[in-house]
Amino acid sequence: MSQFSFAYFSSPLGDIEIKYNSDFIYAIDFIKDGADKRVQKDIPAFIIETKEQLKNYFGGDLKSFNLPLKFEGTEFQKRVWMELTKINFGKTISYLQLAKQLGDEKCIRAAASANGKNPFAIIVPCHRVIGSDGSLTGYAGGLPRKQWLLDHEAKTNGTWQKLF
Repeated sequence: MSQFSFAYFSSPLGDIEIKYNSDFIYAIDFIKDGADKRVQKDIPAFIIETKEQLKNYFGGDLKSFNLPLKFEGTEFQKRVWMELTKINFGKTISYLQLAKQLGDEKCIRAAASANGKNPFAIIVPCHRVIGSDGSLTGYAGGLPRKQWLLDHEAKTNGTWQKLF
């Protein structure tokens, strides 16, 4: 069993927890306000770089991430998460489009479920998946955060508009 460490990043959307070991990042997720934060010690260079990339993303200067992520899940979940990484900054796709890109539109519910279990908020952009009618649906970090992220990317991408 791996020994995990935790680092934190204060974003415009609240605190983010980064779960890692000596080699990989295992999760990046929003935490509740006031949640206890584990003591940070000897933060490795790749976690400092993670924080820098998050800072640049929120500052509008970074459109894609390059981090040592460790995907843990079923083979299907990993396929979905890898497919999510192909969605361009400032763009959205529907859950149906995601299922079709995975090769079977009948897997839409399974794809949506895997999307909801994405362990890498923001980095693996599950927030870029929307309903077929353009509506915001589901986001583990909450719909207000999803809307903020989509608006931020649209503004940063030079296509400022209310997406929904």
